[in-house]
Amino acid sequence: MREDVRALLDGLDAQHGDIERAATLVLEAVAGDGLVYAAGAGHSLAMVCETFYRAGGLAAVRPLWDPQVLPLMGALRSSGAEREPGRGRALIEATAPTPADVVVVFSTSGRNPYPVEIAQTALARGVPVIAVTSLAASAQASDRSGTRLSDHATVVLDTGVPPGDVVHPAASPRTAAVSTILGAYLWSALLAALDGLAEERGVVLPLWTSANVPGGDERNAELVARYADRIPELNLGL
Repeated sequence: MREDVRALLDGLDAQHGDIERAATLVLEAVAGDGLVYAAGAGHSLAMVCETFYRAGGLAAVRPLWDPQVLPLMGALRSSGAEREPGRGRALIEATAPTPADVVVVFSTSGRNPYPVEIAQTALARGVPVIAVTSLAASAQASDRSGTRLSDHATVVLDTGVPPGDVVHPAASPRTAAVSTILGAYLWSALLAALDGLAEERGVVLPLWTSANVPGGDERNAELVARYADRIPELNLGL
């Protein structure tokens, strides 16, 4: 399995140009005091968590999510919810991103209405969209929306996840999912490219610091004060 995963990771590096273009969209949003809206459903919500309130990550990220699409709130219900037409569109209409922002949508299959509608509705509002999806998996997935996430993106980052999201055993894959590994690598590659672009342009990125290092709490408190009024998820329940 190690060789299969390493080969998939190596393949992602060939997308350097698309990663740079995606990083440029994020930089333009952050430098203009916009937000990065991150969306996903099912296990793609793991990637939304990866973007949000994460040490070394951007503070200007607002997670887009509907409790109904979270497997921990009911696994079978979450699968049904992301297939319901209108749910993704309603989420964008409720949060109302603007052209000054950017929307990042994570979906391996990119075929269910929820992620497709999020991207489609955001683009219709003039908001740039970064799709993090697998073109191979999407090509073979059940068509539940009449279109694909990649059809509604300003930039597509292809995770290369194989159909079925499994790589072991190689002869007949049935276990060892790789979508989170590959998605996390792509997001980290985007952040690294973003850091380089920001340095070139003299932009100071609003990055979270680990709360477990000296000064982390103080630095993070400044960022919470800066963004909490626009990112309610930073202080829900307080």
